[in-house]
Amino acid sequence: MANKIALMQGNEACVQGALYAGYRFYAGYPITPSTEIAELSALELPKVGGKFIQMEDEIGGIAAAIGASIAGTKAMTATSGPGFSLKQENIGYAVMAQIPLVIVNVMRGGPSTGLPTQSAQADIMQAKWGSHGDYPMIALSPISVRETFDLTVRAFNLAEKYRTPVMLMTDEVIGHLRERVEIPVEGELEVFDRITAEAGKLRRRPYEKEPGEIVPAMSVFGDGNRTHTTGLFYNETGFPSNSTENAKIMLDRIFSKIYDHVDDIVQVEEYELADCEVAFVAFGSTSRVVKAAIKQLRADGIKAGLLRAITIWPSPEKQIRALAEQVDHIIVAEQNEGQYVREVQRIVEGRAKVYHIGRGNGEILTPPELIDLVKEVKHATK
Repeated sequence: MANKIALMQGNEACVQGALYAGYRFYAGYPITPSTEIAELSALELPKVGGKFIQMEDEIGGIAAAIGASIAGTKAMTATSGPGFSLKQENIGYAVMAQIPLVIVNVMRGGPSTGLPTQSAQADIMQAKWGSHGDYPMIALSPISVRETFDLTVRAFNLAEKYRTPVMLMTDEVIGHLRERVEIPVEGELEVFDRITAEAGKLRRRPYEKEPGEIVPAMSVFGDGNRTHTTGLFYNETGFPSNSTENAKIMLDRIFSKIYDHVDDIVQVEEYELADCEVAFVAFGSTSRVVKAAIKQLRADGIKAGLLRAITIWPSPEKQIRALAEQVDHIIVAEQNEGQYVREVQRIVEGRAKVYHIGRGNGEILTPPELIDLVKEVKHATK
């Protein structure tokens, strides 16, 4: 069967990718520039036996999505800016309770109400550190409409495989961009479904992992299994425990299931890196601008390249360190006042000089700005 070709918007691709992955529940609250995700979900989910519900606020949106996931359904919520802030407490709850969930943030300018209709990449650090306490996070960032489709599928796969919330960090540019998309046919992309406990089998310790398991099989409410869900530290029975020893065991488990599998989780794109002398690190829509600048720089005889973080959390530490061993100058380009650059500086540890170019006023970076900065860097080091 031939692949269907469609002119598709980024937010539409997110919904279509979610449906491809088998999602059947959406709860959220309309907020620019993510609203099309809710609108299209409201149209499409009933067609496949799914449910859409507009909640009273952003907090209710993620809470309902968590409840649907606990009940055995692949669930998603989407938001932007202020709504992302409101969801943070329940994001931490989903991490602690090990609940699969996809959270889409179509980023816009902030803080506060900020710039609802203009683009930014200003929630990058909030994606990792927004909720309280220590916890890991998986966050993906697409460069195109088709990649929005693919990464939405991947976000569900990772959420189901590792029993954790996963974020899709897109932005207004990608969310509202329209591009020609070749829609994958059934079976073309991997779809992973969570491992569930045998229905009706009473397990005294539902959070006990079997040998070889990354995470324990997930009980489904109402299927006859014993289960208990809490945001408190809990032991393998699922019930709360105040033991500091147990808290350490649970934290180690939450972290290790992610960081022991970074090679499975982390994805990057290497663009013109083989012989580059100056390298960019970027993600999302800004990477499109960077690629245009690199083409012109190479036409001018300057060997520039790009390491694009497709997975922004966990950060691609191995790849960034290797880049710092290859080049003397790394430029981090992002639509904010300087967030991911701090992560790159931490990883590089002085092996290369790290520069930043960005702004958070809704104005997108341009190729001439990036070209001028590269030339300044090269001139200063002669």
